[in-house]
Amino acid sequence: MKQNQNLYHSILFILVSSMGGFLLSLTGLGIGWMLGTIILAALLCFRQPEWLRMTSSPKGLPVSWLNIGQWLLAIELGKQINYSILHIFSENWITISIMLLLSIGFSMLSGLLLWRYSKTDMITSFFATAPGGIATLPGIADEVGANTAIVSIIQTMRVFLTVLTIPVIVSAWLAAPLKSTMAVENTLISSGFSLSQLFGTVLLGLAALAGYYVGKLLKIPAPWLVGGMLFVAIFQSVYSFYTGHDLAIWWPALFMILSQVFIAASVGSRFQKSMFIGVGRTVLVAFIGTVGLIIAMFLCAVFVSQVTGISLITSILAFAPGGVAEMSTTAVILQADSTFVVAVQVLRIVFVILVLPPFFRLLNRKDLEKEKNSKSQISI
Repeated sequence: MKQNQNLYHSILFILVSSMGGFLLSLTGLGIGWMLGTIILAALLCFRQPEWLRMTSSPKGLPVSWLNIGQWLLAIELGKQINYSILHIFSENWITISIMLLLSIGFSMLSGLLLWRYSKTDMITSFFATAPGGIATLPGIADEVGANTAIVSIIQTMRVFLTVLTIPVIVSAWLAAPLKSTMAVENTLISSGFSLSQLFGTVLLGLAALAGYYVGKLLKIPAPWLVGGMLFVAIFQSVYSFYTGHDLAIWWPALFMILSQVFIAASVGSRFQKSMFIGVGRTVLVAFIGTVGLIIAMFLCAVFVSQVTGISLITSILAFAPGGVAEMSTTAVILQADSTFVVAVQVLRIVFVILVLPPFFRLLNRKDLEKEKNSKSQISI
């Protein structure tokens, strides 16, 4: 009974939040569905009206909704993977690597400022500002003894600010005019449906599901998105190689709208009013650091675009300090090189997960030893 009630509340929350996405999409903004949904979802969580109790969980919507959104996005990205991304990396890997290291360096500087000017301990500060994403870093932070609540708040705030600023700038000033809302609505139905295409869609869906399980087994970051995308691309390539033609699938624009809504509602639902009680100074310092990080990476992306010839839209979304799902969704909608965006975002997460936790532990150990020595000297 309680499970059915939670499902009802979750569906109601998503439907109401999606109204914000629908209204913003009427303005012609390419990323309107995601931005409008995430804004209204956050406002609903702050207000918590009696008629819309989303769920009793402080973590927001059940993670299954985010997984569905990433699963749909994985199929969309997997369909688009081609060899151009390998060509871009082979020619510009030095510049791309330097920019990735710079992005991590800027995030660590932001963590240092958070540690110095708030009451947050060192290891929590670094994990909170590291560009790893909401789905990955809080769990790792818990393993090393960091404050997962602070890490979740700041990671959510960073993704929220990135999604509300970068896509707006890119969509309003840089992106080519996209299809009108009426044209998009027409493609929701008229996308060439047949039983053979539906069968192809089911096959890609199963491939994405298999990619998730393999990705989870191999501990790949964001397995629903990354693992699913890779398996869809591999399955489609193998099918084309053996049959001599591409796999026909039924894939209306409605699926990408659902992906945006599910992902945006999940991110927005994490903003609970109770998260900010007693952490005002920490949030303020983190906010200033996050804004500085977004500006720094925007300028770095402009530099990369000028040096490498990568389109400015693709470069900005690839190096933006947002999450993989959020930035790749934006890339798909704004017709940027979404597979390149995913590759760069995932490479940064892999580096963060493999290299930074041991480094943070070492810094934290030295800081604790220094504090212990200072206390012993005082006692003497």
